[in-house]
Amino acid sequence: MKIFLNLLKTPAFCIGFGLFVATILVAALFPLFYEVDISTRVGLPYMHPSRDHWLGTDHLGLDMVSLLVHGLRASLYVGFLAGIIATVTGTLLGMYAGFKGGLIDDIITMITNLFIVIPPFVVLVLISSSLKEGRSLALIGLIIGCTSWSWTARAVRAQASSLKSRDHIALARVNGYRTFGIVVLHILPYLLSYVFMVFILQTATGILSEASISMIGLGPYDTISLGTILNQAMRNEALGDGVWWAFMPATILITVTVFALYVINTSMEGVFNPRLRK
Repeated sequence: MKIFLNLLKTPAFCIGFGLFVATILVAALFPLFYEVDISTRVGLPYMHPSRDHWLGTDHLGLDMVSLLVHGLRASLYVGFLAGIIATVTGTLLGMYAGFKGGLIDDIITMITNLFIVIPPFVVLVLISSSLKEGRSLALIGLIIGCTSWSWTARAVRAQASSLKSRDHIALARVNGYRTFGIVVLHILPYLLSYVFMVFILQTATGILSEASISMIGLGPYDTISLGTILNQAMRNEALGDGVWWAFMPATILITVTVFALYVINTSMEGVFNPRLRK
């Protein structure tokens, strides 16, 4: 609680946190004030914004506001899912490798370096393009999370390696704690602030990756996301025809959400890093 109060004293954190909370509120509460329906055509294709349809319609005559609300929910879901998977995987592997050292450290480091060398987006494209059916939001989030954990593992390994020589770790060994117990109970608490910042960055990466993969036509089949909205606008030449409401709102939502997460991470680093505070 004290840490959160200190963060609230940072203007950058307040701006980023406020923007991100606003995006979540739009996704969760906007249907209370606006009739959200993506299954019914409400007009002709690419109708201009009006009082009844604030951002007009898409190429099928569906209400753009409804599509944006559903798309924002989907993108946030993928971002959080990918962030959780990548953060948990990278953190556990990094802590275990840093603490154990030796051959196990060498093997995990080799695998981590292999994932770092191969661009995650290329792997994401190859896996997504090979899935002709069943490409759901959950599967996209799982793929993104499983291809973006490597830099987290590398960073956490360095932190864990520096902590394993401390006195409380030696005391835990004397008291009979096994490797898993030491890693979870005696190393992880020291890394929680760093892990949370990693989770924020991984969530932002997940949102951007989903938008990128969906924009080139390899997104989920079963729902609408912000990336698929951009893909449909591009395929139906909305950019060339000047139909700004077909692509600009989705672009702004992605930009604002990712920008808010990066601002939160930067402001948290300024609070948690003693060197930056000086």
